[in-house]
Amino acid sequence: MELKLDGKKLPLRRTREDGKNDDDDVVGKKNRTEVRRVESCLDQPMDSDSIHEVVTYTPSLLPASHYDGDTTEPISCGLQTLDELLSWKRSEANPFNVAVVPLAPREPPLADSARRTLVSQDMMGGYLDDRFLQGTTSDAPYAFYHWHYIDIFNYFTHIMVTIPPAVWTSAAHKHGVVVIGTFITEWTDGAAACESFLKDEESYRAVADKLVQISHYYGFDGWLINIENKLSEVAVKNTPLFLRYLSDQMHERVPGSLVVWYDSVVENGQLNWQNELNQSNRLFFDACDGFFTNYNWTEEHLERMKDYSGLGGRGADVYVGVDVFARGNVVGGMLETNKSLAVIRKHNFSVAIFAPGWVYESHDDKTEFRKNQDTFWALLSDFLYVHRPTSALPFISSFCQGFGKSLYWRGQETERSWFNLSAQEIQPMYYHTELEGPGWLRSRGCPEDAWNGGCSLLLEGLIPASLTSQVSAKIFSLHVPLPPKILVSLIYKPSDGISVSLELKTTDASLCTNTDGKQGSKEFKLDSVHPKVLDHGHQLASQFSQLCGSLNPDGWTVRCLQLELRGCTLREVCVSIQRKGEARDTAFTCRVGEIMLLDAATLHVPSDVVKGLCIYDVVWLRGAASSTSSTSSSLHLTATLRWDYPTELVRYFRVYWRRLRGPNPRVPPGQLVLLGRAYSNLYRVAELAVPEPAGLLELVVEPVNRKGFLVPESQWGRRSFSYTGGVTE
Repeated sequence: MELKLDGKKLPLRRTREDGKNDDDDVVGKKNRTEVRRVESCLDQPMDSDSIHEVVTYTPSLLPASHYDGDTTEPISCGLQTLDELLSWKRSEANPFNVAVVPLAPREPPLADSARRTLVSQDMMGGYLDDRFLQGTTSDAPYAFYHWHYIDIFNYFTHIMVTIPPAVWTSAAHKHGVVVIGTFITEWTDGAAACESFLKDEESYRAVADKLVQISHYYGFDGWLINIENKLSEVAVKNTPLFLRYLSDQMHERVPGSLVVWYDSVVENGQLNWQNELNQSNRLFFDACDGFFTNYNWTEEHLERMKDYSGLGGRGADVYVGVDVFARGNVVGGMLETNKSLAVIRKHNFSVAIFAPGWVYESHDDKTEFRKNQDTFWALLSDFLYVHRPTSALPFISSFCQGFGKSLYWRGQETERSWFNLSAQEIQPMYYHTELEGPGWLRSRGCPEDAWNGGCSLLLEGLIPASLTSQVSAKIFSLHVPLPPKILVSLIYKPSDGISVSLELKTTDASLCTNTDGKQGSKEFKLDSVHPKVLDHGHQLASQFSQLCGSLNPDGWTVRCLQLELRGCTLREVCVSIQRKGEARDTAFTCRVGEIMLLDAATLHVPSDVVKGLCIYDVVWLRGAASSTSSTSSSLHLTATLRWDYPTELVRYFRVYWRRLRGPNPRVPPGQLVLLGRAYSNLYRVAELAVPEPAGLLELVVEPVNRKGFLVPESQWGRRSFSYTGGVTE
C-alpha cells in the first residue's frame, strides 16, 4: 500500500543523473541523489521483527512545508492562504507538530481567575529555532519560562493561519497554560479573503470547521481572531455569527478552549481601533470568549469600560493590550511595562502582554537573555497572579528551561548548545528578595552546571550576621494532594559553610479551595514540615537506589527523604539554608539539580513495553550530508519511526541504531549509537550514514522513565532493517 501525503514534491538536494542540480535555488546543496518512498505502518507485518528495503531512486512525495530543506528534519509552519486552510486535511497534516502533553489542571481554574494574563508572542516573524520540532543546535535561542505568572499563551505571526509549534504547546500545557493560535487577515488580500469566507453561512462555517479541526488535531486550545481590514456590510453582519459558531464548535471539540477577538473592525465594517470595549465593537465580544484591546488606551478608556453596561460582568474576559515595544502613544512599555499593568489592574481588567520577546530582540548580547528576562518579569510580578499545578504525585523537576550551553544527564555533559522546548520541565519561581540588613536571596536558572537537562536552579545570596534563623527559599507554589507516605529525592551542590534541608508547607486538604492561603476572606494556616533524611541502608532508600541504578554524583549531594502525613495538601516547596559556625555575613550558593516527590507506594518500574515500532517515509540520499563527517559518496538513510508507549510515563525516549551487518569499520557490530531524543512516539531519523548495500541495521527505542528508574532492555522497542541495492531511475 502506498500512502500519498501531498501532491507537492520535496526536492531535498536531488541531483540528476547528468550531475546537475534540479533545484539549487530551493535546496542549496549539491551532489546529492535521493529517493523517497512513502509508506504506512500498516504496510509492515507486526509478526516480524524485520523490515526490508530496496534502495531505489524516486521523487519525494512528502509535503515540503513539513520538512527542512537542508536537513529533512520535521518543522512547524502555518497556512498562508484561505485556499490552504480550506484544503487542509487531517490525513495530510504534520504528525510531528501534534502536542502530546495534555493541559495540566491548575488552581485556580482559568474560568475562576478574575484577572488573567495573556501573553501574545510576536517574535521576529515567528517560526525561528522553535520551528524545529525535534530541537536544534542554537547558541542563544529565545525561550519563555515564567509560566506560573500567565494564563494564556498566543503564538502570533502575520501568516493567515498561525499554528503554534508543538514545542510551545507542550511547555505551556505542563504548566496549565492555555495555548491559542492566530487567524489574521490584513491589507487588500485580507479584505478579499474576508469577502470570500464571510459572504454566507456555508462559507464562514467551512472556515470555522477547519480552524476547529486544526486545533483539535494539533492539540492546542483555540484562536485569536484578528481581522485588520475593512469589511463589507454583508461580511461584517456575518462576523459575529462566524465567531459564535467557531466558539461553540471549539468548546464542543476542545474542552477549556478559547476564541478571543482583537479590537480592530467595528460594527459598520470600518477598520477603527477603539482601544476599549464599547457599543461599536460589543457585538464581537458578545459572540466569543474574550476581547483583546488595541494598545493606545489611556486610563480614561479603562474608566469608561469599567462603567460600560455592555461589559455584563465579564471584566475578566477583557484583555487590555500592552505593547512591550511601546510603539505609538501608549502607557508604559519596555522596562516601564509595570506602569501599564498597574493602571490595568487598578480597574480590575485582564491584561494582554504583546511581544515580551523585546527583552531578547532589543539586547545585542544574547548571553544576557536570562538575566534580562528575569528582570523584566520581576518588574511585573506585583501585578501578576500565580497559579499552582494541582496534578497528583509524582511531582518532578530538574528545572530544565528547554535550552542550554550543554545538555546533561545525571550530572554528565552529553552535548553542546541545544534548544528544544519540549524538554522544558516544571519551572520554579525566579526572584530576588532582600533580607534584613545587607542580606539578600536570589533564585535563577543557571546553565553552567546541571543534573538533567540544560540548567539547574541556583539559589544564591548573603546571610547577614544578625540573622540566626534559616533562610527559606520558596521554589514551587503548588496545590498537590499528598498520599500517606512520600519519598523525596533532592539533588544539590552547596557551597562551603552552609547546611541545606528541605521544607514543605502543607495544609488540611479540606481547607484548600482557593489560592494564596485564603478560602474566601478566611486565612488558613500553612504547616511547615521537614522530611526525614534516610540513610543508605534504609529499605526505602535502598529500593529507590536499586531502581535508579548507579548515579555517580560527581560533586552532587543525593538525598532520599521520607514524609508521612494524612489528609494534607502540599502548598509550597522550599529549600532551607542555614549558616554553619559563628555569626558573620555569609555569602552562599546552593545549586539544586533535581527534586522528586513520589508516592512511596509506586516505587516500581512500569511493566509497559514499547510496541509496534515501525519504519516508514524512507529516503535514501547519496552524497555529503548536512553534517560534514561523511564522504561525498556516502549512503544516507532518512526515515520516520513510530511506536506505542504511554508518554506520561517518560521524560523522553532515546533513539539508537546499530549495524548488524555491513562493511563500515567505524561502527563495530552490536554497538548502540544515540541518534537523538524524542518527546512523543515519533522520531525522524535524518541523514544517517549507513554501510553500502547489502546491509542490516537495528533501530532501538529506550523509554527514559520520569522517575529516573532504569527500564529493562526487554521493554525497549527494536526493529531490524535490511536493505539491498536497487536500480537508479
